[in-house]
Amino acid sequence: MIGLIEGKVLHLSAPVAVVLTNSGIGYEIELPVPAFCQLQMDTVVKIWTHLHVREDAQLLYGFTEYQERDVFKQLIKINGVGAKMALAMLSSMSSAQLKSCVNKQDESALVKVPGIGKKTAQRLLIELKDKLKNIEVVDADIVVDNENAPSMNHEMKILAEVEAALMSLGYKEKEAQQAIKLANQAFDEPVDIQTLLKASLKQLA
Repeated sequence: MIGLIEGKVLHLSAPVAVVLTNSGIGYEIELPVPAFCQLQMDTVVKIWTHLHVREDAQLLYGFTEYQERDVFKQLIKINGVGAKMALAMLSSMSSAQLKSCVNKQDESALVKVPGIGKKTAQRLLIELKDKLKNIEVVDADIVVDNENAPSMNHEMKILAEVEAALMSLGYKEKEAQQAIKLANQAFDEPVDIQTLLKASLKQLA
């Protein structure tokens, strides 16, 4: 089992990163959007991973904190919660926010996640109560470096990548486009993918 990968960020295509290790192997890793937003090109990172094996594919999911990976593992143990839904949940809220919702039995945040209705949210709150109680989570602010903002020539590519990332989490095309439009209005100049993703998710929250 691949549990931890250390290497240089070679490619970013939201929400997937390719990390090249010293051994020359490049791993394609899908991350929750907030974790993806922490990555920068050509920087060395350590990513805690979970290998998800299906009949038709072997997928690698990554997390910047091992506690978040532990939460992900508990989520996919629940009947009806696949890796895609678990990733969408951790993209919509932090591990600390999820644990807080479970402790308070507050379904309001869960029903905002694509694919989760009221009944599913209520079931998740019950099943997660015991699964998360022994996992210590820390809610840290995401810091994104905007020093090298992209030029206008790249703006359309950034918009397209952010839209694709949101749709991969289960949001509909019109929802994604509207959120991106509202998020983009808050900036006076072009921004990078990570910044626009984070702002778009806030619009959808």
